[in-house]
Amino acid sequence: MRCVGNDGAQLGVIQTRRAVELAYEQGLELVLISPDANPPVAKIMDFGKFKYEQEKRAKEAKKKQKQVEVKEIKLTAKIAQNDINYKVKHAIEFLEDGKHVKFRVFLKGREMANPSVGFTVLESVAQMVDEYALIEKEAFIDGRFVSMHVIPKKEKKK
Repeated sequence: MRCVGNDGAQLGVIQTRRAVELAYEQGLELVLISPDANPPVAKIMDFGKFKYEQEKRAKEAKKKQKQVEVKEIKLTAKIAQNDINYKVKHAIEFLEDGKHVKFRVFLKGREMANPSVGFTVLESVAQMVDEYALIEKEAFIDGRFVSMHVIPKKEKKK
């Protein structure tokens, strides 16, 4: 087994038993770093400190991730055109803020037998938000809803 000391110094290829003894003498643990290497690589280190630093790095990486907010706009199959215009106006505001929007058309009672009504409503909505958004997922049936996901268009940097 190839062994690396706590300070990063190469201790060379030594017996596993000898590496465990060296770690015990220093009050540290022997951690297998690369088991698939030939010979396997192990490092003498304080494992508690190693795990703490690993968790700290993971938290930092999580802080730097961008959270995508999804706003949901509910419609019905028999919605009036001025109501669609009003809801699309709000959707455009959300898209300009960089948020994703999920349009859902609720199908009541016998409308479930003819979901094409919901698809028609979403097609008209898609045409209205076309210049502000890209359709991430085309209209699809999701239980009692016909849903469609749109995301904001990327702005061109000058």
